[in-house]
Amino acid sequence: MKNKSYFDRHLGQFLIAPGTLVIFGVMLTPIFYAFYISLNKLTFRGENTLYDFVGFGNYVDIVAKDPWFSKSILTTLEFTLLTVAAEIVLGIGIALVLNKEFFGRGFVRGLMILPWAMPTVVNAVMWKWILNPNYGAANGILLKLGLIENKVYWLATPRGAFLSILVANVWKETPYVVLLTIAALSTIPEDLYEAGSIDGAGGWKAFWKITLPLIKQVVLILTITKTIWAFQTFDLVVVMTSGGPENSTNLLSYYIYRVAFKMNRFGSAAAMSYSLSMLCFLLTFIYIKVFMGSGDEPKQDKLAKKQRRQLR
Repeated sequence: MKNKSYFDRHLGQFLIAPGTLVIFGVMLTPIFYAFYISLNKLTFRGENTLYDFVGFGNYVDIVAKDPWFSKSILTTLEFTLLTVAAEIVLGIGIALVLNKEFFGRGFVRGLMILPWAMPTVVNAVMWKWILNPNYGAANGILLKLGLIENKVYWLATPRGAFLSILVANVWKETPYVVLLTIAALSTIPEDLYEAGSIDGAGGWKAFWKITLPLIKQVVLILTITKTIWAFQTFDLVVVMTSGGPENSTNLLSYYIYRVAFKMNRFGSAAAMSYSLSMLCFLLTFIYIKVFMGSGDEPKQDKLAKKQRRQLR
């Protein structure tokens, strides 16, 4: 049999090359163009756009001359920390419950997906109606239960508005955590829990010693993705609060939108966008170091091997 030619050996690569180039072109062109914009100050004169190259001047200005940028970062960090922590804790807790055998488990699991499948704008409008002080369900239920005496203006106070978008985001995004955690729990062999119960590892001890170490990688992925998504929260703010009151919900994504399309400072907005991306990269690096530090993976392997040896 004759040796195949170079073209025959790499036929697959040649066939997918055009599509790959198009995909990377569509992805990378806006990224590089946004970086180019971040190095310029744009001036619009009729149909013409003038680019005034300033280097990293936009990055310096947003830090040194824009106090709302630093305030929006702090607000976004607080929002991200609280929403990711709440979603991970609630999601794992609900997944542990739904992983047990009970009547109607399949129906309840399917029902859990609905909030996550709902479009974010629809979710925001729904919560805005629920929290309406005049006809909202929140005030109606609390008044009938006697938990409040007067109607509460949930979206009219800085802290109330912040907590409102936090609750709305947690309600929508937690089912995603539940879904992936259930998938991870289904891969853990039951014999590990049986062997652990022999050693007295039951309840919380089994969770900390068996369950959590074996789903750590899934928790890491969830933490990273949920952090990135929380930093990109935009729809909830636009529909529910528009950044108010008193800029208490002025998350960074919404502030970038205001800087770009309300103030026409596209160079500054592009610099803020890249700063947001760098912050996400930094947090991702920290997460990986914390979750998957040196020695963590061998401990998981040793745990599984030890439990299996005890069954022999």
